[in-house]
Amino acid sequence: MVVKSKHTIDIPQCSLPTLIFGSPHEPLPRDKGCLFDHLHPKTRFLSRHTYRLWAQRLATGLRAAGLQRGDRVVVFSTNHLFYPVIFMGVMMAGGIFSGCNPTYSRQELAHQIRDADPAFVFTQGGEPLRVCREAIKSITSEQYRAQYEKHTFVADDRIFDSLNQPGEQGQPYWSSLFASEAEGSRFVWDSLTEPNEAKNTIVALNYSSGTTGLSKGVEITHGNYVSNIVQYDYITAAVDPVYDAEVKRTQTLLCFLPLYHAMAQMLFLGVAQYRGAPVYIMEKFDFLTALQNVEKFRITDLTLVPPVVVMLAKRAETKKFDLSSVVRLGSGAAPLSREVSEEAENLWPKGVINIKQGWGMTEVTCSLLGWEPNQTSTDNSVGWPNPNSEAKIMTLPDEAADSDDLSTRKELGANQSGELWVRGPQVMRGYWKNPKATANTLTPDGWLRTGDIAYYDKEGKFYIAGRLKELIKVKGLQVAPAELDGVCLECDGVADAAVVGVTIDNQEHPRAYIVLQEGFPATKATAEKIVSQSNAKLSQHKRLTGGIVFVDTLPKNPSGKILRRLLRDQAQKEVQAEQSNKKIKASL
Repeated sequence: MVVKSKHTIDIPQCSLPTLIFGSPHEPLPRDKGCLFDHLHPKTRFLSRHTYRLWAQRLATGLRAAGLQRGDRVVVFSTNHLFYPVIFMGVMMAGGIFSGCNPTYSRQELAHQIRDADPAFVFTQGGEPLRVCREAIKSITSEQYRAQYEKHTFVADDRIFDSLNQPGEQGQPYWSSLFASEAEGSRFVWDSLTEPNEAKNTIVALNYSSGTTGLSKGVEITHGNYVSNIVQYDYITAAVDPVYDAEVKRTQTLLCFLPLYHAMAQMLFLGVAQYRGAPVYIMEKFDFLTALQNVEKFRITDLTLVPPVVVMLAKRAETKKFDLSSVVRLGSGAAPLSREVSEEAENLWPKGVINIKQGWGMTEVTCSLLGWEPNQTSTDNSVGWPNPNSEAKIMTLPDEAADSDDLSTRKELGANQSGELWVRGPQVMRGYWKNPKATANTLTPDGWLRTGDIAYYDKEGKFYIAGRLKELIKVKGLQVAPAELDGVCLECDGVADAAVVGVTIDNQEHPRAYIVLQEGFPATKATAEKIVSQSNAKLSQHKRLTGGIVFVDTLPKNPSGKILRRLLRDQAQKEVQAEQSNKKIKASL
């Protein structure tokens, strides 16, 4: 059965800059800040007027430097005050923005540059610039390598203080790409108000996490961004006009999620600007600095990933800060157990905070399942379809078949687990230069096969169990590692946890990697207690028969997702070493 949103709304037919700023010339507030450097908020901020003008100046300069409509601009940088200017300026110029994970290795960055084939590359100085130069040098085509080297610029927010900044390592500073204020103020971007213009104009390549093979460029259009911003604004606030007015009057946000990522782009450069909410920008996530900023700037809303919710719940330092300004707290990017949510909610007086999980992915711009303000989460559901969206659960592919024959896939009903398929105006256009991957993910009638295992209940609420490709197969039965993560986090002394499958004697077993809270020793007795407590909540085939390994940290990407493939590789190496030791002992 298809579960459709109960809401249908009008979605503007326009470009993203038009949605955010209206027109290139209409008056905007000049003194009230909308984007702030969290370290110097009184002196380093952008008003809506100056944000638009800086973006127009960059767009004018990029056009003058040769950027054509549809050209890509790759950005390799942590967050800074002018990251939004790059994002919006590239779009105004008719280019395609493509942000990179700032922790990428040379090889990973080279792949994205090679795949996106940018007209310009923007990078921070120092180590990012060194990695970027090495990545470009590794590209075998001399013609492309020379082009990228010529059009690589050092880009950061020092330009706010002065255009006269030095280049670095032989690469120029990007100030030469900014037109004068007078020239910039005359720049007119494409409004894309004709039917299907916004829907068909690619504006961003947001690369998927690459959990299976090389990362892929997800084609996001102006129409995708506009749809998702308006959908999210409606479902989280505008559905209730009184509540909406209060949100627009008081909302204050803190951005520590990476702005190269779809979630941060949509929330902080999209919805926040659409609503007029001020955003304080951090270079990167630091737990204690984030808590200090919540207290200092009286942040009202926190959008977190599960590992940060776990920190809130488990770390003692949390109680040292005044978090009373927070009235809304959401979580996304990965499943979160209700028990951990309740532990975090208890930091506030009863009833003040109700942590609601939402669901989305890069391929749906950001969000597709969520909650209305008057709805209360009492379990680990991710809510209902956003306005103008629909979802369904399909039977899983036949593993014994040589190919995935869609004709054999059937719709399932309530409380039946299968693969989540979704459809809506926020669904990507396709994968960049990858028609095969596009055809394998998007059906001819517009359904996106998410690769997530899920089900919905009789009310139409959806629940995410985990990723199809991450399932652990124990004696033919499927085990979702995210479920086991949640069970482990409920055990005494566990600060963080991730479970993966490990093959021992040709059988797959769940193995838990555990980060302990301070004061809990990494001993056999501690491991046995965790096993005992988790066994009491798990059926036989879900138990941690692959053992427990204590670690200092878990590998995660900047958006907070656990990099299970790294843990699976580590687990197999551990098993091989264990088996080698057994052989050595047997021969002695």
